[in-house]
Amino acid sequence: MRIVVVGVGGLGGLYGAMLARHCEDLTFIARGPSLEALRARGLTVRSPSVGNFTVPVHATDDPEELDPPDLILFCVKSYDLEQAAEQIRPLVGPGTAVLPLLNGIDATARLGRIVGEGAVLVGISYARSTRTAPATIDHMANIKITLGEPTGGLSRRVEAVAQTLRGAAIDAEAHAAAELPLWEKLVAHGAFGGMAALTRLPLGPMLACQETRAMLLEVMLEIVAVGRARGVAIPDDCVDRIMAMAHGLPPGARPSLLEDLADGRRLELDSINGAIVQAGRDVSVPTPMNTAIYAALKPYVDGAPTLP
Repeated sequence: MRIVVVGVGGLGGLYGAMLARHCEDLTFIARGPSLEALRARGLTVRSPSVGNFTVPVHATDDPEELDPPDLILFCVKSYDLEQAAEQIRPLVGPGTAVLPLLNGIDATARLGRIVGEGAVLVGISYARSTRTAPATIDHMANIKITLGEPTGGLSRRVEAVAQTLRGAAIDAEAHAAAELPLWEKLVAHGAFGGMAALTRLPLGPMLACQETRAMLLEVMLEIVAVGRARGVAIPDDCVDRIMAMAHGLPPGARPSLLEDLADGRRLELDSINGAIVQAGRDVSVPTPMNTAIYAALKPYVDGAPTLP
C-alpha cells in the first residue's frame, strides 16, 4: 500500500514512523524545520510501549511531485484542516482513501467538501503522543485507531486500511458504526479538555472539587444528549466508563487543550466545544455548560490575547 502522511505532530509522527518501518512506499508532507529534520536525520519515536527507534523517511513539501497513493493519513490540527486539504487535493485519486485523525466530530465532513466525500473515512485515535522537537515524537500511552465508513457498515477498503495498520503493530479496529466511538471520545475530550482549560487544572485537583466535578458531569451529559438527538446510540454507561477511566489516570494528567492554552498556542476549541454548541443548536438541545466553556475560552482561540 502506498501511503502519504500529512502532518508530523504527535499523531502523524507516531503512526507515520510505525508505518515507515514496514512500508517502503511512504512519504511525509511537511514544511519548515520539520521537513529539514526529517531529511537530515529521519524520524525518532521515544515510547515506553513501542520502544525507542529512529527510521529514515522520505519527505517533501510539494504534493504535486507524488502520484496518488492508496492511503492518506491526515493528521493536522483542526484549525489547519482546510489549508492542508487544499494542498493534498491533487493527490486524491479514484482509489485513494483519506483517514483523518483529528479532534472533534466534523473532520470527515469538512475534508469531504474539499477532496470529495467518497474518499474520506471516519478515524479516531486514542494515542497520547506529542512532538517535543522537529521530527522527535514522545509517545506516552495507547496506539489504538478506530476507523469506519461515514455511512456505516464494513467495507473492503476499511478492512484493507485496518490490516495495513495492524501490520505496522498499530492497534486498529474496523468499526461498522464509527460515529459511536467518535462521539464517545468527544464526550470525554470535550468535557475533560474543556473543563481543564477552563479551570487551568490537571485532572486530579479538578476531580477532587465536588462542585467542579459536578459541572464536569453536566458537560458530559450535554454531549451525550446532543449525540443521541443526532441519532448516535451512545450507551447508558458511557459517562460512568469515562469517569472511571479518568480516576485511573495520573492526577497531573493535562488534556491537550489545557497544554495548548498554557503554552499560548492556538486552540482547537471550535472543533470541540464549539462544535458541540453548534450541533446542539441544530437539534434543539440546550448546551449551557458547553456554551459557557466555549465563551470563556474563545478569546484564546488564536493564542493568548494581547491585554491592554
